[in-house]
Amino acid sequence: MIPLWHSDDIARATGGTCSVPFAATGVSIDTRTLQPGDLFVALVGEHGDGHAFVADALGRGAAGALVHQAPPGAADTPLVVVGNTLDALNALGAFARARFTGRVLAVTGSVGKTTCKEMLRAALAATGPVHAAEASYNNHWGVPLTLARMPPGHAFAVVEIGMNHPGEIAPLARLARPHLALITAVERAHVGHMGGIEGIADEKASIVAGLEPGGTVILPRDSAMFARLRARVPSGVSALTFGADVNADAHLIAVSEDADGSDIRARIGTHSLSFRINAPGRHMAVNAVGVLTSVFALGADPARAAEALADFAPVAGRGRKRPIKLRHGDALLLDESYNASAASVRAALRVLRLQAATRRIAVLGDMLELGDEATAEHAGLAPDVEACADLLFACGPLTRTLFDAVPAPLRAAHAADSASLAPLVARSVAAGDAILVKGSLGSRMKVVVSALDTIAETG
Repeated sequence: MIPLWHSDDIARATGGTCSVPFAATGVSIDTRTLQPGDLFVALVGEHGDGHAFVADALGRGAAGALVHQAPPGAADTPLVVVGNTLDALNALGAFARARFTGRVLAVTGSVGKTTCKEMLRAALAATGPVHAAEASYNNHWGVPLTLARMPPGHAFAVVEIGMNHPGEIAPLARLARPHLALITAVERAHVGHMGGIEGIADEKASIVAGLEPGGTVILPRDSAMFARLRARVPSGVSALTFGADVNADAHLIAVSEDADGSDIRARIGTHSLSFRINAPGRHMAVNAVGVLTSVFALGADPARAAEALADFAPVAGRGRKRPIKLRHGDALLLDESYNASAASVRAALRVLRLQAATRRIAVLGDMLELGDEATAEHAGLAPDVEACADLLFACGPLTRTLFDAVPAPLRAAHAADSASLAPLVARSVAAGDAILVKGSLGSRMKVVVSALDTIAETG
């Protein structure tokens, strides 16, 4: 395998020192997923100090480690010693971006970031090799890690950029230096930290601060915040729009949904396209149009990219659909456990309604970081639950409002947290059910998914 990093480049990028030369084929911050040949970066964070795992990383086959505390007797150990490993990871990301010869796309938005990142991976693969993170690596360590893992000769790189506080997007965008930025949507996610949806729109629009000269931003024409977004696009930056609005540069003409996917008709610039994606839901169709607008803006063939979207499938925690094998038949899991906002919960409920099932079961956890709007946002979901689900299981103090607002026949159970709710859901599931599991990351709805997998394993 061709090395991604040589120790002298790592030292030059970070200002570090290295006494034992080495070459690394990848970059890791977690020994649980580390691959032989990786550079292990010993980050210090809320989950612990990576320096405690350096020996383990080297024992698992790491080529070397990036540290700011060299262990005793490390003279013969392949280490690059720096002042601060998070700063050094950012420096690696900047170095990798500077040597990258392809086109960089950045994706942000209140909902749909990871989905669009995966759609772009599939769509652009029809034109050339694409680098993108395998997970939602969109924060202060995820973006530089994505860049540091970027093969210099790939044609495209897709970088996901997220936020939950003001001032987070622009520095990450400046690090990524994209040629194109896609803003998927502006919704009320994280509104508790942002002071209102206007603040969210301003933060999303700040991605343009990192655009390369002559860059392009793709804006959601259907958004209530569209005018605010458009006003924040500076001169010298091209803007294209997408959505169901007929005035958009890329227009979703029609979508026909079924349980397994969506048949889409769209106009992308001068191209009239008909194609299918293996993901149901109008929101998925709008995402696909935004992605194809990005492809068009890069000068690639949107028709070829639309065909390539047949290879896209939702990822785990972001809408992946899979069977749960039970003793007397199968149930169906819609795994949306990674995160939640009111807009994404409504979209997921509509997908649940499309499923052919004996019972449609919604398992919902709290939507977090909503501040003073939390009660109203949760209660406002009651009509959507009633229209799309036969039973509601819920956990967390915020979903109590929602649980009490739906008709009594829908109320299956409410619990304090996902650990308490999981066994109640697991005991209730039967063959023929379709189960949607969704909530904010902090609600830990993956616990419910794991409980459903356990009953499948035990029959």
